[in-house]
Amino acid sequence: MTYEVFINYRTGDGEKTAALLEENLAHRFGKEHIFRASNAIPPGALYPEALIRAVRRSGLVLAIIGPNWSKHPRLHAEDDWVRTEIQEAFTCGIEVIPILDGRTTERLDRAGLPAPLQRLADVQSIRLDLHDLPSGLERIGNTLAAKLPRLKAADRTPQRKREPEASDVRNTIDEAHGNIVQAGSFTGDAGMVAKGNHGPTHFGSGDINQHSPRISGAGAMYIARDNHGGIRQNFGDTRDEEEKDDNR
Repeated sequence: MTYEVFINYRTGDGEKTAALLEENLAHRFGKEHIFRASNAIPPGALYPEALIRAVRRSGLVLAIIGPNWSKHPRLHAEDDWVRTEIQEAFTCGIEVIPILDGRTTERLDRAGLPAPLQRLADVQSIRLDLHDLPSGLERIGNTLAAKLPRLKAADRTPQRKREPEASDVRNTIDEAHGNIVQAGSFTGDAGMVAKGNHGPTHFGSGDINQHSPRISGAGAMYIARDNHGGIRQNFGDTRDEEEKDDNR
């Protein structure tokens, strides 16, 4: 089976962080893409062969570096599995990223490492601070997604809503004089009153009657300029008024 991410860690020094990282990455990308020996190797399997095979088939190795990682006496033993996994990754040309566990964990010093692992001190690391865990886990996940196409395709993180771009804004105003402001894109009716306006202003849909009034419905009267005759008003149905007079 091929894994995208192989988590390398030492029991007792980074084990909890490795489990936390595996849980987060499995939730984001799917557990089938993440290898951690405690969960990935089934009972009865030969773990030496399983470990080497998993490293060789992985896309990237995350090495969990705890506060006492480089001081552990087993690191200088040739049969140490933490060392063996990292060496195998280097031999196969597989990228290894050190994950510094906690804010007090110092960067690796070449002088304190066995010769086969000294190049690990020159590799850019990522710090995972438990006091800022969400952003640290997100950064690791983003880094992996950027480096591994299959992992990016499996990313379950909801995409952020795209902000409007300049290309989304369209202006279709003709013969405009003065300042015009358009904020984003909109649909529907819109009106604007400009400074120094001496003409009609229209809000909403429908016709605008610029040189004559438009009146609809009962209860309106309009007088244009001088009136030299009588004015008759009829609001509503006159029969209703007559009936009211008869009942008085």
